[in-house]
Amino acid sequence: MATEGAPAGWLNDYYRRGHGKLEKVGVLLLHGFTGSPASMRPWAEYLSDSGCTVRVPQIPGHGTRWQDLNTVKWKEWTEKSAHEFNALRNECSHVLIFGLSMGGANALYTAAHQPGQVTGIVLVNPMIHIKDLAIHFIDLIKHIVPKRPPVGDDIKKPSTTEWGYDALPAKGVAQLNRLLKASRAVLPAISVPTLLFHSSEDHVLPVSNTEIIMNEIGSARKERIELHNSYHVATLDFDNEKIFKHSLEFIESLIAQ
Repeated sequence: MATEGAPAGWLNDYYRRGHGKLEKVGVLLLHGFTGSPASMRPWAEYLSDSGCTVRVPQIPGHGTRWQDLNTVKWKEWTEKSAHEFNALRNECSHVLIFGLSMGGANALYTAAHQPGQVTGIVLVNPMIHIKDLAIHFIDLIKHIVPKRPPVGDDIKKPSTTEWGYDALPAKGVAQLNRLLKASRAVLPAISVPTLLFHSSEDHVLPVSNTEIIMNEIGSARKERIELHNSYHVATLDFDNEKIFKHSLEFIESLIAQ
C-alpha cells in the first residue's frame, strides 16, 4: 500500500457537476485516516453518473507522504469538510455527507455544525472511538515513535488498494483521537436521516464503533445494513455496488419528501 502509482488525479480533490433531476443534489464524500480520495472515487463516479453533483476532497495531510500526517491538526480536517460542504450548498438545494471510517467521524462533526443544512448522512464502517488502551498514552508515544504499522488496505477483493499510507503516523493518531472525541460529543445533536453500512468482518475497527453511533445519534430515522463480503474499505470491496445502490435509493427517498 502506497500513494505511488495511483491513477492520475485520484489522490486530489475531485468535483463533478450533476445533471438531470438530481443535478441540485450535492454529495460530499470523505475518506478515512491514512487513506485518500481514491477510496471514494468509484462511489462518487456512480453518484455523478446517476445525476448528483459530487465533491471528494483530499483531507489535509493525506494523499502525499505519511510524514505529512504528523504535521496537521484535526480542525484542518473538519475545516476542509466544512469548506467543501459550503461549496455544494451554494449550488445545490439538497446536500448529503458520506463518510468512510474516519471520514464518518468527520461527516458527523460537519453535520452537527451545519444545523438545518444537511439532508442526510451515509456512513461506511465509521469510526467514533479507539478501543486500544495505548491511545491513553498517545501523547507520550508520539514523541517516541513517529509511526506504527499501517492499518490500510483491509480489502477482501484481491489486488485492490485504496492508495493510502504504508505507515500509521503517531502524531496524526493523537489528532484523530481528538476528532473522534469531538464527534462523539455531538452525536445527540444530529437529527438528520442516517444510513450506516457495517462490514461483519472488519479487521480495522471493532463493531463497537457502529453500535455507539446507532445508539447515541439523535436521528429518528437511522438504518444499519450489514455487508457480508467486504472488509473495512468496503467502498472498494465486493459489496460496493450494494453500498452504491442503497445510498442512491436513500437519496431519492429523501428528496421525494
